[in-house]
Amino acid sequence: MNVAIIGAGAVGQLTASFLAESGMSVTLVARRQGQADELNAKYLTRVNVDGAKTVQKVVSTTKLKGLPQQDLIVIAVKYGQLQELYGHLSSLPSTVSLLFMQNGLAHYDEALRLPQKNIAFSSVSFGAQMIDQSTVQHRGVGVCKIAVERGDSGAFNDLLQIKNSLFPVELVANAEQMLFEKAVFNCLINPLTAILQVRNGELVTNKHAFLLMQTIYQELTEAFEGIEQAMPFLKVIELCEKTASNTSSMLADRIHGRKSEIDTIAGVILEKALANGHDLPTLRTLYHQVLAIEESGERR
Repeated sequence: MNVAIIGAGAVGQLTASFLAESGMSVTLVARRQGQADELNAKYLTRVNVDGAKTVQKVVSTTKLKGLPQQDLIVIAVKYGQLQELYGHLSSLPSTVSLLFMQNGLAHYDEALRLPQKNIAFSSVSFGAQMIDQSTVQHRGVGVCKIAVERGDSGAFNDLLQIKNSLFPVELVANAEQMLFEKAVFNCLINPLTAILQVRNGELVTNKHAFLLMQTIYQELTEAFEGIEQAMPFLKVIELCEKTASNTSSMLADRIHGRKSEIDTIAGVILEKALANGHDLPTLRTLYHQVLAIEESGERR
């Protein structure tokens, strides 16, 4: 399978590394020419959770329009970058399969307006952190869930049949529900880590952070039926412990002075809760705190 991954950040690099290791021909599309040159010269290094290193040869480019025909395009950029990609994606042949790897729910309806016959969405719980432009660290093993929302799941078989305990892949039935559940997990972890400037594990070990996380969870269970069954609070604790050393994407955005995905994650959940007659006061407070930090330009 020929796969192009658009986005050479931590998620894109880690995914590219495991796909190349499984035998796929992988092209990684970076935004900066310097990063593409380094990836082509040094190849892509993955530092595994046990400290061992693997090196995979991937082709890297910054030119989307010059890509040869691909079987699958994986879109691993943040939501804010999607708008500039939709025009190019819509010009691709309808036979090219698309897999979206964004957090939140805002991209769900937008992606389904594209003309491609096979469109899937992914939700990942692995930990990934870029060390440098051509090195990514695997900071925690987690499932890569894939839900095919349009077309034939057979188009994604090469992905679904990857047998690697470090990169477990699971097919799930409902893309929108999967993205909603991931957004709920993100609401419980990301804003708190960004505001408190702590890693994921400290949300469990710090009693005050833990109490805040419990309070948000209680608000969410009151607003949305089925959360306690779909994602018991023990699962939230387990995720924090599995990714204890992770710097969440929202904290990383704060550290680097970037706009976060607070609107596409917490903002969408807050809107859905309001539609159900619930305000989620604790989460709403954190939401506005993150926005205030971004507006002020404060990092640490």
